[in-house]
Amino acid sequence: MSWSDNAVVVLAIVALVVWWLWVTASRLDRLHRKVGAARAVVDTQLIRRATAAAELATSSLLDPVSSVLVGQAAWTALSAGGSDAETTPGLPTELRALLAVDPRGPVAPSSLAEQISERGRIESELSATLREVLSDPAEVAALRAEPGGDELLDDLGSAWYRVQLSRRFHNEAVAQTRRMRRGVLVRALRLAGHAPEPRTLELDDEWPDALGRPGVRSSEAVNGG
Repeated sequence: MSWSDNAVVVLAIVALVVWWLWVTASRLDRLHRKVGAARAVVDTQLIRRATAAAELATSSLLDPVSSVLVGQAAWTALSAGGSDAETTPGLPTELRALLAVDPRGPVAPSSLAEQISERGRIESELSATLREVLSDPAEVAALRAEPGGDELLDDLGSAWYRVQLSRRFHNEAVAQTRRMRRGVLVRALRLAGHAPEPRTLELDDEWPDALGRPGVRSSEAVNGG
């Protein structure tokens, strides 16, 4: 091969390498953006679930002990989610006032891993509290029979179901991004730049069986249909 032929081959290889680097870096950027957008959706759905739980706690439909337990867990979840007491839609007045003045004071900044872990713990506590309060199908049926009870439980169920779906989508996006970041060339050439490695959001979002899935009639939920 002549010198010119060799030059063409080298240029073609270089062009392919540059193209691959550009495609890979662009895909990584899109994946990180996808994770960020998915996390925002999860945060929104978690706040909606906590708001629905707070509305249930202040509805006077639960017994006093259950109202306090659910209200405290919901308030803690709203605080952890950075909920704005002035703008969160549907937030009961009582909890809106509590959120506006947080007695814990300013929280020292922590790492992303610690923030995600703490958020998962708090949301898991809310799930466990709601499962305990809504564990008896007969009591849930009685709540639904009360004025406004069916709507409150349906709102809670809808928000909870969306939490499960959005968290699953977020964690799948994180797993996909991590797999790509683990590539040898991606790590060697630092194609991920300074973007922190995304983390899955692990929390207990197991469903209370007595609550019933969105779209399932209350009688079917109680009878296990």
